[in-house]
Amino acid sequence: MATSPHFAFGTHPDHGFVATFSSSMPAHLAHWFLDREQFVPVPDQPGLFRLTEPERDGPRRTRQAAHDLRRHGYAVQTDVALDPAASAGPPRPTQSNGLSEQRSRIAQAAAGQSPQYGMTPTASLPPARSALPEPGYAPTAQSPAYAPSRSR
Repeated sequence: MATSPHFAFGTHPDHGFVATFSSSMPAHLAHWFLDREQFVPVPDQPGLFRLTEPERDGPRRTRQAAHDLRRHGYAVQTDVALDPAASAGPPRPTQSNGLSEQRSRIAQAAAGQSPQYGMTPTASLPPARSALPEPGYAPTAQSPAYAPSRSR
């Protein structure tokens, strides 16, 4: 059984990228979410919101809004062109063969034993020193602590 969508995103000939919400969604909560996604209410059309500055990468911002609301657990209906699940992700950089060969050499070197660990040291280490320096004087004995006499 399909759930009815909480939000719907699409395009409008006069308002550009628009969003609306269903009656199952509290109006103040829907308004709060859409406002955070940069959608503002359309005057004289209650429940209809338009994307601010649609010329500034409107399709991507609308897809992102749908994605964000879905991530929060809301059912979202979109036009096919605005569906974030149907759109291709960002292009992935391709590795050149030189980079993969270099990584292969590094991996092989990391897997082998280092020549430094198989060698014995040729020079001896200096003798260990005490962490505390020896005092240049002899400590004196402490006198017992002064205890005042009690007088009555």
